[in-house]
Amino acid sequence: MISGPAAAESIFQSPLALPAAKSSLALRAPLNALALAGKRLVTAGQRGHILYSDDGQNWTQADVPLSSDLTALYFPSAQRGWAVGHEGVILHSADGGATWTKQLDGKQAAALLSRHYGKPADPNDPAAQRLQQDADAFAAQGADKPFLDVWFEDDKRGFVIGAFNLILRTEDGGQSWTPWLDRTDNPKGLHLYAIRRAGGSLFIAGEQGLVLKFDREQRRFTQVALPYRGTLFGVTGTPDMTLVYGLRGNAWRSKDGGASWSKVDTGVDAGLASGMVRPDGSVVLVSQAGHVLLSGDSGASFKRVKVATTAPAFAVSEAGKGAIALAGMGGVRVEALK
Repeated sequence: MISGPAAAESIFQSPLALPAAKSSLALRAPLNALALAGKRLVTAGQRGHILYSDDGQNWTQADVPLSSDLTALYFPSAQRGWAVGHEGVILHSADGGATWTKQLDGKQAAALLSRHYGKPADPNDPAAQRLQQDADAFAAQGADKPFLDVWFEDDKRGFVIGAFNLILRTEDGGQSWTPWLDRTDNPKGLHLYAIRRAGGSLFIAGEQGLVLKFDREQRRFTQVALPYRGTLFGVTGTPDMTLVYGLRGNAWRSKDGGASWSKVDTGVDAGLASGMVRPDGSVVLVSQAGHVLLSGDSGASFKRVKVATTAPAFAVSEAGKGAIALAGMGGVRVEALK
């Protein structure tokens, strides 16, 4: 029988209850997300690790109140940003990523869904019944559903999305959240992987080729037909172009708001994990195998760019002075594009 300090150490503590441990190795751990807070780079990853750098070389670990794995970051302004991840966590920073507070976790999100969908106005409506069942399932399973991406229009209005059609909306900077599961054309409850503005609208990319487009008049996400059924990990674009990308190097491009799509030859067969549009209008895609792809024609074609270090990449961000930052298995590295 184990007793004393050893027994105490063997008791499982939820990541929601443990602040992220400060470690000199945090920058070398797998990192899943990158974002610019003004000119500051912020990255996040496993065990609640968030780090920030003002020069891309020297990094400081942020104060984070939990140790859940984090999946995505977004800063609509230099000071205010959000991070999301496993155990249904939503974190907020008001100082450019240096310190973070928890706004929501999976247990609170499940309770929110139960309250919102627990008593449908029409108990005979199949869609309402399904939403009630989904809410009950979220509550019964606890805080195990991850958020996979976050996007904010400004410092007040934004969305978080995740597994099994999980989507919440805030209009007060995260002080309160409203479930939007009933506002998506996603009857199968497919995972939602990415949300970004592109092609003059707001798009969500997800599992099994799911593409959703925000209809402001209806205040819902309507499904867009895509001639591809593989999983999509991301979406990026310019004001007049939308690019979705995912498994096995697949990328599809639209110039008419998602009404029609053309397949883009990326030249790689690895999963495309992240993408962005640079200030000069060029488009960058990075793969889970470490490929860096660059387009100078608004995503119509890509060429592979030689970089100093080839390693699996999960996120990409602008780094200034003609360079990009890549986050992945070996932490963050800054690469000049040639």
